[in-house]
Amino acid sequence: MAARATPLRAWHLAQGARMVEFADWELPLHYGSQLAEHAAVREAAGLFDVSHMRPLDVSGPQARDFLRYALANDVARLDGQDGKALYTVMVQEDGGILDDLIVTRRTAREYRLVLNAARAESDTVHLRCLARRWAGSQRAAPEIQERPDLGILACQGPVAARQLAAVLDFPELLQRKPFSTLERDQLFLSRTGYTGEDGFEIIAPGDRLLGLADALVAAGVKPAGLAARDSLRLEAGLNLYGQDMTVADSPARSNLDWTVDLRDPEREFLGRSALAAERAQGARQALRGLILKDGIARAGCAVSSREGLPLGQVTSGLFAPSLRRGIALARLTSDTPLGATVFVSLRGREHVALVVQPPFWRRGRPCHDVEERIREHDT
Repeated sequence: MAARATPLRAWHLAQGARMVEFADWELPLHYGSQLAEHAAVREAAGLFDVSHMRPLDVSGPQARDFLRYALANDVARLDGQDGKALYTVMVQEDGGILDDLIVTRRTAREYRLVLNAARAESDTVHLRCLARRWAGSQRAAPEIQERPDLGILACQGPVAARQLAAVLDFPELLQRKPFSTLERDQLFLSRTGYTGEDGFEIIAPGDRLLGLADALVAAGVKPAGLAARDSLRLEAGLNLYGQDMTVADSPARSNLDWTVDLRDPEREFLGRSALAAERAQGARQALRGLILKDGIARAGCAVSSREGLPLGQVTSGLFAPSLRRGIALARLTSDTPLGATVFVSLRGREHVALVVQPPFWRRGRPCHDVEERIREHDT
């Protein structure tokens, strides 16, 4: 089956993009220089076509209560806050992660989810089946509507909000706080992102994307592709579904236990029993950050202790342009302490790395822990 194309495919080619297949979509890897695109987002603003991410609308009088059952975080935290968004995971009965997503309350009866591309179809089937089971004979199932008519752009970077507000002539955008949205003129603008920098994700009808992309690039926003998106998100310590979390991993094993809300004892949600038991017992593994003295770790690289004992393996790794060295996320035994020296096996050689708590970079500067660890590497 041919890869799906976003409404901007021809635009990407005209901009000089190298296209690749990702999650059954044809998307730009870069427009000539991943490093330049990465730097643009860290220093000014970059524009990503993320139309492979799929919006899903859940509506009806029972939408809130259903989502309280379907998601591990509690959408009741959004009560009375139209336009407020929440990051969450969706898990199966045994606590394994089905997807991570953002859910936004549009009104008391309308919510919008944004699903990962690789999981969108299976997530939708799961939610529809779950809604029928949840509703039974006592409640009405919510309406679950796919939105293939919508695409998504992400304008990210320290000046991204200002440039977007100017292009759209929406000065009120600058007053929006993180994880809040503005809906206007068929645009759904959310102050969220996947880069560790400020910015907005723009959900719009597919036929509006070209005009928006042209206007933002004309205003100085640099097109950026998947390669820069990956290095930016890893520096920000953000998980990638399928690598840093899967159905075999629980939130606690993926540095995402904070997205599981167990505070309301009356709220029964799918997977609650398994997640509560794991929290009480303590997870056997944890997702940690690694800073390498030299070398670039890749997913699957084994990690061991000074004594040669196996500790786990790398889930994501690359060269971090902002830090000028290799970094990684690795799932390690939970008793591996922060600050520990470990060894990463790369092509038959052992490379020294230090264990840190992600993120590595956030909002224009290295994280404090990272700065200290880099100095330790260099002394």
